[in-house]
Amino acid sequence: MKTALTIAGSDSSGGAGIQADLKTMCAHKIYGMSVITALTAQNTLGVQGIHTPPAAFIRTQIDSVFNDIRPDAVKIGMLSNADVINTVAEALSFYKPAVIVLDPVMVSTSHHRLLEQEAEEALIAKLLPLATIITPNLPETVVLAKLPTPTNRDEMLAAAKKLTSLTNAAILVKGGHLEDDCSDDLLLYEGEQRWYETKRINTSNTHGTGCTLSSAIACNMALGYEIPVAVKKGKDYITGALQNDPKLGHGNGPLNHIYNF
Repeated sequence: MKTALTIAGSDSSGGAGIQADLKTMCAHKIYGMSVITALTAQNTLGVQGIHTPPAAFIRTQIDSVFNDIRPDAVKIGMLSNADVINTVAEALSFYKPAVIVLDPVMVSTSHHRLLEQEAEEALIAKLLPLATIITPNLPETVVLAKLPTPTNRDEMLAAAKKLTSLTNAAILVKGGHLEDDCSDDLLLYEGEQRWYETKRINTSNTHGTGCTLSSAIACNMALGYEIPVAVKKGKDYITGALQNDPKLGHGNGPLNHIYNF
């Protein structure tokens, strides 16, 4: 059985973070493991509180996983401060997993910066060089590439190319924040560009889409698929999860991670 590890924050409402990652892994028949980097009190209406465990304990969690059941792929999500980022980077540099999918959780859907400047710099300097593939949304691409917000394909491509100067990883720029009726994603991989064209799904229940897509990509890479195929399969999975959303909560509701069971 293939295995995957998510290093991310916990979402008490179950729609994003660790919970979304483990549901996605289960849906892909992957044995999922977790390192919790933050505890959040949140629901579909927002985040009511965040508690970050000591960085040393986060390292102990990582050691416990790698010293027993080595993951075939690692997905990284929410890392709340520079100490946590540096700790995770040091551990992954030591264990050298074959696949690292980095979802750089830096900017909220409402365009609020989630990391202090020191943490942003640590993420760029320490984690980007370790990643196999990085999956920023458009606001996160702005922070990483230090360019204006892309509004079309040409600007998305320019931003992706800028990011290649920071890492050897494949770059998947997610176009869900484009202002037209599409939600096209751009993959820059081995110098070639691939577009994944998707019509925007008319739903407000999009809580956890970034977590879910990056986890699905990690799962498919753990199963042995090359990056372009893993991205396509991940996109297909999240499209189904959005189309079959369970309509839960009073705000931005979750996806249906088990629609294909």
